[in-house]
Amino acid sequence: MQPPMRNERPAAPGRPVTAFVPGAAVPPPPGAPSPFAASGPFVHPAAAAPPPFGAAPPAAMGGYRGPPPPQGPFGTVPPSQGPFAAAPPPQGPFASAPPPQAPFTSAPPPQGPFASAPPPQGPFTSGPPPQGPFATGPPPQGPFAVTPAPFRPPLSSLSQPQSPTGGATPPPPSYVRPPPPVQSQPPPMQGYYPGAPPPNPQFPMLRPGFQQPMQTMPAPPMGPAAAFGNQAAYPSSGPPVGGALQSLVEDFQSLSLSSVPGSLDSGVDLKGLPRPLDGDEEPIKVLEAYPLNCHPRYFRLTTHAIPASQSLVSRWHLPLGAVIHPLAESPDGEEVPVINFGTAGVIRCRRCRTYINPYATFADAGRKWRCNLCTLLNDVPGEYFCALDASGRRYDTDQRPELSKGTVEFVAPTEYMVRPPMPPSYFFLIDVSVSAVRSGLLEVVAKTIKSCLDELAGFPRTQIGFLTFDSTLHFHNFKSSLSQPQMMVVADLDDVFLPLPDDLLVNLVDSRHVVESFLDSLPNMFHDNVNVESALGPALKAAFMVMSQIGGKLLVFQSTLPSLGIGRLRLRGDDVRAYGTDKEHSLRVPEDPFYKQMAAEFTKNQIAVDIFSFSEKYSDIASLGSLAKYTGGQVYHYPSLQAATHGDKLKHELNRDLTREIAWESVMRIRCGKGIRFTTYHGHFMLRSTDLLALPAVDSDKAFAMQLSLEETLMTTQTVYFQVALLYTSSSGERRIRVHTAAAPVVTDLSEMYRQADTGAIVSLLGRIAVENSLADKLDSVRQQLQLKLVRSLKEYRNLYVVQHRIGGRLIYPESLRFLPLYILAICKSLALRGGYADVSLDERCAAGFSMMILPVKKLLNFIYPSLYRIDEALTMEPDRIDGSLKRLPLTMQCLDTGGVYLLDDGFTFLVWLGRMLPPELVNNILGVSLANFPDLSKIQLRECGNEYSRNFMKILRILREKDPSYYQLCRVVRQGEQPREGFLLLSNLVEDQMAGTSSYVDWILQIHRQTQS
Repeated sequence: MQPPMRNERPAAPGRPVTAFVPGAAVPPPPGAPSPFAASGPFVHPAAAAPPPFGAAPPAAMGGYRGPPPPQGPFGTVPPSQGPFAAAPPPQGPFASAPPPQAPFTSAPPPQGPFASAPPPQGPFTSGPPPQGPFATGPPPQGPFAVTPAPFRPPLSSLSQPQSPTGGATPPPPSYVRPPPPVQSQPPPMQGYYPGAPPPNPQFPMLRPGFQQPMQTMPAPPMGPAAAFGNQAAYPSSGPPVGGALQSLVEDFQSLSLSSVPGSLDSGVDLKGLPRPLDGDEEPIKVLEAYPLNCHPRYFRLTTHAIPASQSLVSRWHLPLGAVIHPLAESPDGEEVPVINFGTAGVIRCRRCRTYINPYATFADAGRKWRCNLCTLLNDVPGEYFCALDASGRRYDTDQRPELSKGTVEFVAPTEYMVRPPMPPSYFFLIDVSVSAVRSGLLEVVAKTIKSCLDELAGFPRTQIGFLTFDSTLHFHNFKSSLSQPQMMVVADLDDVFLPLPDDLLVNLVDSRHVVESFLDSLPNMFHDNVNVESALGPALKAAFMVMSQIGGKLLVFQSTLPSLGIGRLRLRGDDVRAYGTDKEHSLRVPEDPFYKQMAAEFTKNQIAVDIFSFSEKYSDIASLGSLAKYTGGQVYHYPSLQAATHGDKLKHELNRDLTREIAWESVMRIRCGKGIRFTTYHGHFMLRSTDLLALPAVDSDKAFAMQLSLEETLMTTQTVYFQVALLYTSSSGERRIRVHTAAAPVVTDLSEMYRQADTGAIVSLLGRIAVENSLADKLDSVRQQLQLKLVRSLKEYRNLYVVQHRIGGRLIYPESLRFLPLYILAICKSLALRGGYADVSLDERCAAGFSMMILPVKKLLNFIYPSLYRIDEALTMEPDRIDGSLKRLPLTMQCLDTGGVYLLDDGFTFLVWLGRMLPPELVNNILGVSLANFPDLSKIQLRECGNEYSRNFMKILRILREKDPSYYQLCRVVRQGEQPREGFLLLSNLVEDQMAGTSSYVDWILQIHRQTQS
């Protein structure tokens, strides 16, 4: 039995008490009168004017819905005159005080959101008179009156949205709860409380947290769910009034987790489990409290409430930090304002070097300004002076973006330049061994680079160069006076030298015809090459010698394991014995220190490295990827590339890499207010000092995460300020500083930290920490650490409410973190961390880890919890209606219908799943081939065919690709039951299902719940 709530009246002496959960419903036993039986007087809904919350009868108060209270010490409510004698209808929300209610006999009228409930919408607008909990029939008789039967929801109610007064099935997690249904006053009831009211299909239950244990596990909804609302835990209760009683309202969410002993049923309602079917939720509400902050797209804290003390930090248990996406695309297409201070120079604090921002204040009639980070009073340059109004605000504040917007760009003067701005430079290092030739790699790369020449950044200053290699190095002379490029071969790999000092890296405008001639001839130049060796290490040294004077972007195309010269690697990915031992992590770190040393040299000379890997076999991405990791670059992995199948993906992603806007020779620093500092950083960069990130090149597809800590035992300020500054050279040759400024409150209440938590930022930071931990520990240990953080966090949160509220048998979690358990489960099942040796190839695991380290929040969440759509219904729609018809589904096999076509999108790959009951003609129309004549679907190439199904299918793919152009989803097709492809392509991505030693979502929730109670 659960302890009574603080806003409930204790049971009367001698009255039987049942295991009643407020808001739940128990179906009547056979023979009990139906709640809809015409045994009582029927009153039209208009005849019984529903009182507002404040005027509700005692039986409708709180969670208790038994008979009216005795007229004793608990209240002075006059007896009801007849079953439907309601209070007089109020004239407006505060027209007349309602009669005193028990147990709050003198509560003032309700305030805030409960003042006047709006009329119910949707299913409640034209229904019959309210029934169910207050039906006019006699109370149930028989054994049910004493001992309620276990709750078994009617199957018909599972397909409808549930309301606060009826059946016990909670909704999909993203429904917005409407106001509670209007209820008429109940008739007086005699005797003891007979148990929970019977279910009412007209008003099913909306509250996810309070229900009897379910004895069946229905399939999850086949459509999307909408977001939780913020109502209190008892939707139909009279609200506490004023701040003093506010703590009596539950401000947490919960899931009922109780099963009947001996039953195989988990007692968890699969339908009610929270699911992030709307994707990432940017914390836009922060801008309501702090409108001068930069947009959350640029800067997101894991909780927008900074703890005031070390003790509060120790009770938080989740990472405290931020995710920064400095060059994110501007929201709503707004341009970032560019400010040139001219002769005044950039206005900065002379002590902490903070840039002028909207939170700086002015004093001394506008001649001084106070730094919001270190509080120093600085002089205002004469050219920047402006008088203040009566409130101390500059008259020109609204005309100056740096004083009114959280994100701005300053034009940096010459003192911010160590050297003249570099021209954008691109150098291509291309493997031309036999595997690269046979796969078609050379042809795709050459054609793509040629098509991008006009779009390369920095015209007319752009520099370009090429070096090809197999067992020797091939330098190419692009001197503008030549009609054809000259190739010079260097066979000495131990002592690499440049055969010619100039014309290896040339101006594209001057040598355009020579470069195009080289790209046209490249596939045929090595067409007969049978060399299987790869001298990548010496080729990297040669590229460094060419680029070191200027810097730029080095693109490496590698199709086999480096086998010659310095940096050669051995085949170590098949060492099964290492898995599960203390040596397991060594497979995921660079084997040869050469690559990290080269990365340090590249960074020092402003060279960023992007790795394109295409090997059919093991190519040691762990070692090669460190070149990208420490230079601000990126790793692209195309296992077993075949130009016919993978060509479109390589072409799009190479094009994107070459043509997106790039910030060259960058450094980034994050400053924060007194009392806190950033301690650890996660992403692709080189840490030049304790807080300076060196980024030879950075773009809009890369984000960074960092953890912060408190420097003081107790914070003395009420607000903490953060400022991100990225100093870079634009492609046009201008030195600029992009500045993002944000403020956050300092709080002393742990519950406020949870209330202001940002799940997306937490998951992004946790994912990066887990990937880095996997480089020093076993995968199993990393997954356990993630689970432990979640358990400790929810346990701490539970302890905040365990005294005031009845929460036995329920998993308590804050509304802001309702998706966190599922996301952490998804991280554990991600490519980078799932299983062991047999589950994911070592190269794929490492490539996924490198990707997770740079992905922005929205992209990362979709990668670990992919989008699943049913698309066969959209194939017959009008083309302009297709986009709105795509609704995400939960990632579980129960959502897949054998007669449907489903599309799984993780941002990198499309997977089309064909149910075995699909009509063959529909499949033929979509694929353009007959399955009977095309047994191997791994080699299929999807092209638009001349029929409506195919056109709509290709339009769906285009719509999803256009939503995020940073990667190109390669489309794969799999049939139901086609093993093993269905297993590793689809089933391994259904993160809510149990697979190969991992928990299902339900088991995970039960496991977390047990551990939070221990």
